[in-house]
Amino acid sequence: QVQLVESGGGLVQAGGSLRLSCAASGRIFSINAMGWYRQALGKERELVATITSGGSTNYADSVKGRFTISRDNAKNTKYLQMNSLKPEDTAVYYCNADITTTMRYSRRYWGQGTQVTVSS
Repeated sequence: QVQLVESGGGLVQAGGSLRLSCAASGRIFSINAMGWYRQALGKERELVATITSGGSTNYADSVKGRFTISRDNAKNTKYLQMNSLKPEDTAVYYCNADITTTMRYSRRYWGQGTQVTVSS
């Protein structure tokens, strides 16, 4: 089995910072692309940022210059550093990862989500 566990969410004032973590565990052979998505109340889930196994990154226009995605391959963990937070960043944040298991089975896995609330 493979699990993704997120941590680091919480309540912060506008202009503040948070760092989210997402740790993958289980029968992992390799991890390819990893990403962060978010879903605000009443809205569809949207892409926040992605990072490839080689370290190439991609960001939603709404977070460029404020959020930074990174990964530690040795720890099977990725991070989302969020600075200059705005009330519109309030959402449940989900991590995902394209993982090949030790049985050479590949698919996208999702974490359970972590709430980020930005007060004005």
